[in-house]
This record gives sequence, structure tokens and C-alpha cells, in this order.
Amino acid sequence: MRLFLIIAAGLALVGTAAMRVSAQSATASLTVSANVTKNCTISTAPINFGAYDPVAANAATPLDGIGTITVTCTKGAAAKVALNAGSNAQGSTRRMSTSATEFLTYEIYQDAARTTVWGDGDNNSLDVPAAPNRNPRTFTAYGRVAAAQDATVGTYTDTVIAVVNF
Repeated sequence: MRLFLIIAAGLALVGTAAMRVSAQSATASLTVSANVTKNCTISTAPINFGAYDPVAANAATPLDGIGTITVTCTKGAAAKVALNAGSNAQGSTRRMSTSATEFLTYEIYQDAARTTVWGDGDNNSLDVPAAPNRNPRTFTAYGRVAAAQDATVGTYTDTVIAVVNF
């Protein structure tokens, strides 16, 4: 009986090997692709000027503050960041408001020296170079409330819309 089992197992192995030898195959290429599109997101941190004192501290000295704008783009995507004139603007003059008739003028700049106004046109938007990677990049928004404004007591606010064009 033992001999019979050994012979049967041997024949089974020979049969399986014969089937493998006689099997055929064919090949084909499978193309895989993806398209990476450029994309950018934008977020902000507010400019909080704090207390404006038109009688003493800010009678002759402007009040400065800073905020940030963070842009995250696809690697290789260049962008422009624009800031509109705000909700209370009069022409191109940015103004915070405490009521429909009380305003405090201010400006937002691209540079710490506060010489380049940050606007919403091609010539005064911030040029953001091509992203070296997908990590967020943060840019400072330098704000300034002009000195010597005859401001009424109150809390002044404005809403400026930041837009990233890519």
C-alpha cells in the first residue's frame, strides 16, 4: 500500500509539471497616467491696530499693525495675491468704519517700509513666485492708520477680500 501511495504521488507531480510546461502566456503594456493641475488656497490672519489715540500718541505718528496672508500652491504654480479696497472704501482710499458716517483711513502695504500699497490690480498685487513645493508660504501685510485723524470714539472695522489668482 505504501508503494502504491508513493507511485500515485509521483504521477501526480509529473502530471502537474507537464501542465505547467505546456502552459502559454502573452504580455501587454498597461499605460498609467495622471494630470497634476495647478491649484492654490489662501487664508489670512487679521491686522489688529489696537488703540488709536488722535489726541496724543497718534496726533503726529501713524499707528502701524501687521497681519498675514498664507498661500499654498501646487509645486510649480505661480500666483498673484490681490487685496480689494475694503467694504468702506471711498474710491481707492481704505477706511474702517464705526458707523455710516464715522471713518478712520488706513492702508495696507507689501513692504515693511510701507511704501508699496497692496492693491487688487495687475500692477499692485503681490507677485508670488512659482511654488518650490506644496508647503504654505506666509506673507506679511503691513498696515498703517494715518496720523492726525479727527476720529470719534468707537470700534472701527473693515473687511478686505484677499484673492489668489493662479
